[in-house]
Amino acid sequence: MSVNRKRGEVAAKLDGRDYRLCLTLGALAELEAAFAAENLNQLVERFGTGKLSARDVIAIITAGLRGGGHEVSEDEVRRMQCDDGAAGFAQLVGDLLAITFGGDRSGGVEERP
Repeated sequence: MSVNRKRGEVAAKLDGRDYRLCLTLGALAELEAAFAAENLNQLVERFGTGKLSARDVIAIITAGLRGGGHEVSEDEVRRMQCDDGAAGFAQLVGDLLAITFGGDRSGGVEERP
């Protein structure tokens, strides 16, 4: 699957399927509501601590999947499997947050098998 990291896209393999995740403006608004944040700065502060709960990870991945065009519920995401287990989910969230909030420096289009 090809993703455009300049547009904030991240590739993931969940349940053996390829997905594109992206924290679009709509996805970020969804996260603001989920975390009772008044603005993006509050989201950045919350995520910047590096202390995310499993519920936080589920909400972020769900929003990213929806932003990538996949109609999924949090219940569906709760049941998904990642090749590297919890560490894989944590890496996915880290990549998604870094590319969304400016921490990614790789840029360009990335191909993932």
